[in-house]
Amino acid sequence: MFMKKLILIRHAKSSWKYNVIDHERPLNSRGKIDVEIVSNHLKKSFSSIDLVLSSDAFRAKRTATAFIKNLSINQDIVHLNHDLYDFSGSNLLKVIKNCNDKVNELMIFGHNHAITAFVNTYGSQYIENVPTCGVVIIEFNIDKWENLNKGKTLKTVFPRDLKN
Repeated sequence: MFMKKLILIRHAKSSWKYNVIDHERPLNSRGKIDVEIVSNHLKKSFSSIDLVLSSDAFRAKRTATAFIKNLSINQDIVHLNHDLYDFSGSNLLKVIKNCNDKVNELMIFGHNHAITAFVNTYGSQYIENVPTCGVVIIEFNIDKWENLNKGKTLKTVFPRDLKN
């Protein structure tokens, strides 16, 4: 039996207080706190991430950077992908389906509405809205990413669930 695991992470809360284009928006203070809380909570959850892909938007890169540091992920397997600066989900799906089949554990940092639409199409648990810095882990019984079909939602981690 073959298994592929996808860890989808929506970028943390971004700031609107700077006069910058959407692509360059930074994280706000809550976003920076949530990144630390969620990534540190997940430290024991991952054995072997094979590939990390992130949107090249500043808020997604900053979220990815904190996770990579806190989860001790090798920088060599981290790649920015402009196609993940995607809100509809069509590019997200393409990126996943085109992933090398040697990759069994794939971590992706992206944006809504793409992430919520994806987890509700391909996961087994309905999630009304994946919140900022929310993590959804889905396992697929496939040997090739191009054969992506309905998987099993293994875990969700949302910042609000980790705060008192």
